[in-house]
Amino acid sequence: MKRTYYLLITFLTLGFSLQAQDLVPITKEEVLAKVSEKNTSIKISQEEFNQAKADYNQTNAVFLPNITASHTGIATTNPLMAFGSKLNQEILTQNDFNPALLNNPSQIQNFSTKIEIQQPLINLDGIYQRKAAKSKMEAMSLKTDRTQEYLAFEVEKAYMQLQLAYKGVAVLEKALDAANANKALADNSFKQGYLQRADVLNVEVRVTEVQNQLQSARSNVQNASNYLSFLMNDESYVIYTPTDSLTVEVVSMTDPKVSENRSDIKAMELASNAYEAMDKADKMAFLPRLNAFGSYELYDDQIFQADANGYLFGAQLSWDIFQGSKRFGKAQKSKAEFEKSKLEYKQYVSQSNLELNKAKRAFLDAENKLKLNLLALEQSEESLRIRTNRFKEGLEKTSDLLLAETQYAQKQLEYYQTIFEYNYAQAYLQFLTKG
Repeated sequence: MKRTYYLLITFLTLGFSLQAQDLVPITKEEVLAKVSEKNTSIKISQEEFNQAKADYNQTNAVFLPNITASHTGIATTNPLMAFGSKLNQEILTQNDFNPALLNNPSQIQNFSTKIEIQQPLINLDGIYQRKAAKSKMEAMSLKTDRTQEYLAFEVEKAYMQLQLAYKGVAVLEKALDAANANKALADNSFKQGYLQRADVLNVEVRVTEVQNQLQSARSNVQNASNYLSFLMNDESYVIYTPTDSLTVEVVSMTDPKVSENRSDIKAMELASNAYEAMDKADKMAFLPRLNAFGSYELYDDQIFQADANGYLFGAQLSWDIFQGSKRFGKAQKSKAEFEKSKLEYKQYVSQSNLELNKAKRAFLDAENKLKLNLLALEQSEESLRIRTNRFKEGLEKTSDLLLAETQYAQKQLEYYQTIFEYNYAQAYLQFLTKG
């Protein structure tokens, strides 16, 4: 008796845990909107795209000039530096050609301001590196799109899990009411001498079992709510209630196929294109480069003065003929990476088709299972109704009634679980075939 009283107190304490917290109604559309705005995975994916975009912007150096400015001050008695400094400052006189002064000059100060420009003209490996960076940037953009599509699918699943959890609570609450009603009947029959003590204990055990199952179902509600909070990046972790119930959703789909334009598959293709461009870039590194250069220089013996000036411009054709086979190894590596990316793309498409065929079979299995479970639910409900009426009239054994109760609750839970599986399989098919 003490054990039963303890279990009852524990159940009441845990049973009111949901009521003790905030219950927040929420629609699936609200969840999708918050996930799109706040989800951390989406933000991470967007920053990855920003990184790829920054890498692409760096390749503008293939076309744009490199401009630097500097101001340098020196003091020297080095004969060559002293003579050159005077020459740059345009203060050289006839007396400076005196051999004694040339060989042993006095200390001279020189301040120079220099503006340099380097302009690439022909840089073929840099052009292909730019193409590779662009393909990578576009691939990251598509990856962000696919992340958003995946999270929309994940919201569908999580919201259905919340609906399923509440269905479980509703089923088990009704089962507990029925078990308590049968317990009252059993207690009354025992007092009148129609039942043995063992039958009453069986009924009490059934009540305790349902209480434990109900508590687990309420924990599932909390778990599903917490997962929705995680997806929405909401740390309040309140208990959500779905505004609509779990029902069978039917979406028309004719011969679903994996599209090559699906964002993740397209991203894999662009990644392969990036490796191809890098392979070509490493081959183009064997060719010469042509760059233009120029500078404008200001000189004086006083800081930040400019009494003398001059300029220089020209072009340079440079060719790295041999770098100790370093470029050969790099070209071989980029070629292998390109071939690997083509194989990975082919494997990914094949795996996606495999997953689609598996999802199709899962959907058909769920559809058949849904029909069978609905029939089984109707049969178990009718069986429970008959046995309950016979038990009230004293024509049915307690064990048979308990078995019918258990089967009916189990069939209800199985039916709702199958609705979840059916809707999930359908949503997964849509996710796999999104173009």
